[in-house]
Amino acid sequence: MLLAGLAYLATVTLANWTTSVYGLVPAGFGLVVTAGTYGAGLALAVRDAVQDAAGMRVAVALVALGCGLSTLFADARIALASGVAFLLAELLDMAVYTPMRRRGHRRAVAVSGAVGAVADSVVFLLVTGFPFTAPSLGGQLLVKAVWVTGAYLVVMEVARRALPRERVISEGA
Repeated sequence: MLLAGLAYLATVTLANWTTSVYGLVPAGFGLVVTAGTYGAGLALAVRDAVQDAAGMRVAVALVALGCGLSTLFADARIALASGVAFLLAELLDMAVYTPMRRRGHRRAVAVSGAVGAVADSVVFLLVTGFPFTAPSLGGQLLVKAVWVTGAYLVVMEVARRALPRERVISEGA
């Protein structure tokens, strides 16, 4: 859990710092993203792992702490926009992920990540004053919902298959 919590804080802080330093960057296909989009998308998936390991209260506390840490390393406008966007996105992500988790981890991560990505992208672009255009919103969503969440799901699947599992034998069977 400690590793997941630190990873979450690092992704949030790094996302805001890179956006403060590099602003908008090309994402391919004529799309642009804020430089921190890669970290922000990963944060949505890592937050789900934190919730699984430590519970909802710890996950919410880390969202707040991540926003606070960002004020130390990022431009004030970026940190404020990130705080508002992350808080809304992570709460929506949590609201979708929590009930879906019981029906399947991969689906829950993908759907909640997509919901969080839309909320985070729209709010962040509007509050920062970055262009709110089809190329910028499309770039944000492509990177967050497809590349980053997809990569996270692939890594988790590889780990699940590679790591040994305990065999559980029920009594009385």
